[in-house]
Amino acid sequence: MIKRALTASCIAVIAASYTHAAPPVKGGEKGWVRGYVVAFYDPAFRYGGRADYSRGTEIEPGIDCPHGSTVHFAVPAQVAQSFSLIRWRTPAEVEALANPPATGLERDPAGVYFHTWRAASAYRGYNRDIETYINPFAAEDPGQPEVTSRIGEGFNLDGKIKPGDFVSPDGQKGIDNQLYRAWGCDAPWRGANGNGTLVLRSNDKMLEGLYTIVIRISGNKDPMNDDDATLEIGYSPDQIMKDARGNVGIDYSYRILKSQQYTKLRARIKDGIGETEQADIHMPQIAWFYNQTRDAFFRQGKIRVVPNSDGTGAGLVGGYRDFRDVYTQNAFTQSGGVQGVREHEDHVALYYALRRHADGMFNAKTGRYDGISSAYRMKLVPAFVVDPDKPMDIPLREGDTPRRKAFDNTAAAMIRAVDTLVPQPVPSDSGELAAVDGIEIAPGGTPIRGRERRGYARDRAAADKAKGAPAQPAQP
Repeated sequence: MIKRALTASCIAVIAASYTHAAPPVKGGEKGWVRGYVVAFYDPAFRYGGRADYSRGTEIEPGIDCPHGSTVHFAVPAQVAQSFSLIRWRTPAEVEALANPPATGLERDPAGVYFHTWRAASAYRGYNRDIETYINPFAAEDPGQPEVTSRIGEGFNLDGKIKPGDFVSPDGQKGIDNQLYRAWGCDAPWRGANGNGTLVLRSNDKMLEGLYTIVIRISGNKDPMNDDDATLEIGYSPDQIMKDARGNVGIDYSYRILKSQQYTKLRARIKDGIGETEQADIHMPQIAWFYNQTRDAFFRQGKIRVVPNSDGTGAGLVGGYRDFRDVYTQNAFTQSGGVQGVREHEDHVALYYALRRHADGMFNAKTGRYDGISSAYRMKLVPAFVVDPDKPMDIPLREGDTPRRKAFDNTAAAMIRAVDTLVPQPVPSDSGELAAVDGIEIAPGGTPIRGRERRGYARDRAAADKAKGAPAQPAQP
């Protein structure tokens, strides 16, 4: 009890030190403001492994995923099992695709397995000419290992306590986070302390300037206890600043834009912890390429901010997200095959997992849910969050406009497909058609070699030189 009281006192002192006075509001009352910049942003997936586990370089698989993470497109035996679900493939074809010969061929930069599996995985529908990632419903479900734990972070979004709900780490029942149930064992989003490959990649890009998220909390009463506070969250056009050690710097200034990806919410502060009302939330979604920088859009969402004793904070945002947005964000940054083979995930399996666990945004036309409850964690660093001198929109990068448009066209085709259950063709500008290391994919999943090198891992230097423009480094 004494320890808890001392902890609360320390938080109060530190929180007060990072809270500054706001200009007087109408009536002459003095207000307070506290600002943060998001320094780490990841899905609220709980790992749950044993700290004392040791077996070579492996880590304990965790109580929530007792069979470990996904191994899609990791070993030939698993690939053969997935490809055997394709009705029009013969057993001999499946065996050849799962174990492509390496002798007598010029090895591709990314390896024989990568391109063979990438091509074959893109055509697994009930007909040979149905592209898989735009039409995932047309392929058989290869199966996705799902979370079995009852412990999970998030919010009770529907006010109910249901059998499939989670219990929060502090004991709150009725937690809705079915995205964790569906995708919590997916390899690139899973790991201890946020070390999943896509978690690391997306945060690395955020810290390099791809996008910035800021939070501003304000009120007119005690900053530790204010029942009429305001929380704002949104996009900042200012790149995250780092200190000499490469960590996110403290007390830098960031503008918050109010035109897009912005939400202002009523909030209540109790013992320093802020929690908002339940409402629709617009804010930047997780991204690692410019073409996927979009509005996360949490329906019936909430935000909680817990200050730490060192002045930083822990943030949690949750709500119902359109499962189709979640799918397209993950699949079409480059292409479904590139992402799947590289990260050992299968978007067909991920699609069916999202469908099974969708629990919000009921669609009366289809009789199914379009939303999935979700929660995302944020590590917060103190900052000064200010309004811009004049209203402004989120800046656009003209050079990346074609890729952004291609992403939108591909996503729109996928949404039409899963809504109507009618297979859709691949848009002509889609990344699903892009050459990777000079290899395109023909209908039926056949690699076509010797094409112009473009798309993923493309080399822009030659094209820039031909145009007389200075060469830029290839995008990762």
